[in-house]
Amino acid sequence: MNSASGRIQHEANSLITNQNEQLVIDIETMLETSDECRLYRVPYHLRKWNAEAYTPHAISVGPYHHNKEKFQKMEKHKVRYFKSFMQRDENEINLKNLETTIRKMEDIIRHCYVDTVQLERDDFVKMIMFDATFILELFLKYKLEEWTKDDPMILEPWLDSMVMRELLLLENQLPFFVIKKIYHLAIPSYSNLDSLSLIQLTFHYFEHWNIHKKAPEGEIKHFTDLLRFFALPPHNNLPQRNPEEVFPKYSATQLREAGVKFEVVPNKCVLDLSFKEGVLEFPLLEFVDFTEARVRNIMALEQCYDTKDRYITDFYIILDYLIDTTKDVDLLVEKGIIVNSLGDSNAVAFMINNLNKGIFGINTNSDLCRLCEELNAFCEKPWHRWKALLKHQYFSTPWRVASTIAAIILLVLTLIQTVCSIIQIVPIV
Repeated sequence: MNSASGRIQHEANSLITNQNEQLVIDIETMLETSDECRLYRVPYHLRKWNAEAYTPHAISVGPYHHNKEKFQKMEKHKVRYFKSFMQRDENEINLKNLETTIRKMEDIIRHCYVDTVQLERDDFVKMIMFDATFILELFLKYKLEEWTKDDPMILEPWLDSMVMRELLLLENQLPFFVIKKIYHLAIPSYSNLDSLSLIQLTFHYFEHWNIHKKAPEGEIKHFTDLLRFFALPPHNNLPQRNPEEVFPKYSATQLREAGVKFEVVPNKCVLDLSFKEGVLEFPLLEFVDFTEARVRNIMALEQCYDTKDRYITDFYIILDYLIDTTKDVDLLVEKGIIVNSLGDSNAVAFMINNLNKGIFGINTNSDLCRLCEELNAFCEKPWHRWKALLKHQYFSTPWRVASTIAAIILLVLTLIQTVCSIIQIVPIV
């Protein structure tokens, strides 16, 4: 009996030791990751141009907007989702273990936030626990379609869309490695399945913005970082950076007058902007209510995290040069490049012309630099302008073509008649 008890105690001690060793390894890995995962407040020089684009109104995630009065209703929903998450049949973790794990990670998590977090330890741990489990339970409900009739996302459909959008705001983030750790710890039977891995759950929830349909090559820092990944090609296909900055000298309508043609490419990757043989190809650009907030938060991330890697910012700076007035927007709408759901062309032009205020940079996408140089050189050749003018003035419609041909025939006949008259008058020597 004593021998059996000793063996059981030895196995229990070994299990605890292994778990502690694994936790130490996990924490060391997280500490390395936290040096790369930096969570920022949007700087004032960017925020002042449109504070609403960076500010959550339905849900607060993380410490930057925590404990504000307007989020009290959602805090009750978080408690409900927490209970639902902890009651899953496959759940192998209890509340005490979850709190203990978060406490051990506390300093690492705080290290991720650039601004000092003023919350006391207990409040900080509670916030992380409720925010992370809310996100995980929300993702699982979406994937497994486990909605109940009294779920707040069902009772208030507007809340569903608002939460999805606000989980992408830069100031509304948890480090992704924290969510991942809690998921693996809480439901290992789920997290080990490819279809229910955290990255697949995340991709399924945010699939509207995902143009790749595959996991990133590196680690995701947070959901704003994921949103940026969705808009770019794979990391190994990103162009080099150019220390010089070259921009278009002409707007879209001026380019058309110089003979440039416009075409749309089928996908939405912003790096699919190209200029070949007089044709400027654009990715499809959709402008809806959330477009400005989405773009501004990605650009703010690029400004805060690393100005040497600002590919989204590069594109919208170029777009700002190409769109000066509503006529430029109308041209791109006509060509199927812009899909405008904002109501009028002025709203799109105003948005684009204000996105880059307060933006700083030290280099540019080398492919876009080359594109701008070729575009400017094309437009500065007189022959292209003359050819475009002839086409626009005299051959733009079938009626103009017919009238132009008729005018040319009349001119030729008049010239022949004049020559014949001169021949009749001038005596032949």
